[in-house]
Amino acid sequence: MLSKPVHIAQISDLHIKSPDTLAYGRVDTASALQRCVTALNEFTPRPDLVVISGDLADTPTAEEYEHLKRLLAPLKVPFVSIPGNHDSRELMRAAFPQTYASSSGPLNQRVEIGGVDLVLLDSSVHGKPHGELDAPTLQWLDATLVSSPDRPALLFLHHPPFKAGIWHMDRQNLLNAGELALVVRRHPRVRLIATGHVHRATLTTFAGIPATICPAPNHAVDLDLDHLREPSFKVEPPALHLHAWFPGEGFGRVVTHQVFIGDFDGPHPFFGPDGKLL
Repeated sequence: MLSKPVHIAQISDLHIKSPDTLAYGRVDTASALQRCVTALNEFTPRPDLVVISGDLADTPTAEEYEHLKRLLAPLKVPFVSIPGNHDSRELMRAAFPQTYASSSGPLNQRVEIGGVDLVLLDSSVHGKPHGELDAPTLQWLDATLVSSPDRPALLFLHHPPFKAGIWHMDRQNLLNAGELALVVRRHPRVRLIATGHVHRATLTTFAGIPATICPAPNHAVDLDLDHLREPSFKVEPPALHLHAWFPGEGFGRVVTHQVFIGDFDGPHPFFGPDGKLL
């Protein structure tokens, strides 16, 4: 039986605070997430899974995770999550008791969706903004990729393993990206590396495969490529990523769509009732 396409929605950097509190005194991240949940519920076809790639909470506190759980309760799509630098492993493990690779330490996970494996890596470092994959995580990743060599795999983590050109974010990306590259290059079934952290839609290659940064549903890191300003953000159109895997020769192919969140004019037909282009 042929595999069906798999649609994975990725949202990232929710930065949920306690109720009625604005991020940076300006951004209503709770309302932004509510709009995102509505968009996910209304999307056709409905995604098979939502991956939340880090910074679910902001400070973090248990109250923030409880608020987050209430905000996510209306979501009609199952979700999995990994921590970012704003998260707490312990509080996340308590709030979202998912099937993690181990009962303590990094919140790594492997999820099977149709013909695809999703491998979620915990790149958070307690109390630090940068990311790192510790030795047990890299060993687990290698063993996990060995276990099903004929299935395509999509990797998710919070910190990008590459520089995006934004000076203050580049110094807090995945610091041991070279070690990740060594593992990835051993396993051709890895078809995508999807990250967050920078709040901007970004595309490049890493270890010979496509690598992306997911935009955020709330605010965007300022695209300052020339170190002109101190670390800043802008409130730009919110968005998410939709990763579509299509079965085919080899490990199939992955297409990533940037999906803006909100109500926009359209859709309008290209052709009139007579079949002619309008």
